[in-house]
Amino acid sequence: MSTTLEKMFAKAKTENRAALIGYLPAGYPDQKSSVKIIKSMIDGGVDAIEIGYPYSDPVMDGPVIQAASEEAIKNGAGAKEVFELLRITAQHKVPAMIMSYWSPIEKYGCANFAQMVAKMGGSGVITPDLTVEESADWHRESIKNSIDSIYVVAPSTTDERLSKVTANCSGFIYAASLMGVTGTRDAVSGNAKSLVERIRKVSNTPVAVGLGVSTKEQAREVAKYADGVIVGSAFIKIVQEHGSGRSGLKKIKQLAKSLSEGVRDAR
Repeated sequence: MSTTLEKMFAKAKTENRAALIGYLPAGYPDQKSSVKIIKSMIDGGVDAIEIGYPYSDPVMDGPVIQAASEEAIKNGAGAKEVFELLRITAQHKVPAMIMSYWSPIEKYGCANFAQMVAKMGGSGVITPDLTVEESADWHRESIKNSIDSIYVVAPSTTDERLSKVTANCSGFIYAASLMGVTGTRDAVSGNAKSLVERIRKVSNTPVAVGLGVSTKEQAREVAKYADGVIVGSAFIKIVQEHGSGRSGLKKIKQLAKSLSEGVRDAR
């Protein structure tokens, strides 16, 4: 069975480009605005959307995403908002995923969570802090509900571990380009390229690079060697600086368009 993510990466490949994936926490800055922000990203050319499950103790997130998560939680965002946004995003005919730490999934119930993702038209779930050793139940439920389970690998991941983790990934492999936390960087770490090369030796699953991409130039750079480019903080920064009214949404769309041109110019 080919998933919507597989189809998206296959389509990007035939167009000789990388896919562009946008990230936003559900309910940021509030639920109504998050729907509009995602629509603007898609209108600007984003190929797939990652919806963040707002979490109070995000180990992997930098200050920008952390602040956005806190604001979303303050405005009452929880499971209901996450699934609602997933459903609305999937209706735009793009792959929609949830990115969630393990704790909220466990609390919701592993089987129930996987069922809801499938029911809302979601393509998969990214679990940054779930190890393959502890994921047997989740993996089984993902397969049962035909959704992709996406794990995160980092430059510090050993070769042995890399083949183990990537063997359990479907949809794509999330390559964290640097040690530490998410956020926009002046330059995307050189570690990203060597990490992608290492993954290619052990897996044929598409690889998307996240953490640090914020400009057209960086997107172009990463798109030369990765199958997907993930952008989160840069979109959130626009909302922090310009709000989510008309001018903010226009800037979101402009950034998406520019990043989208970047991933298309790369090869």
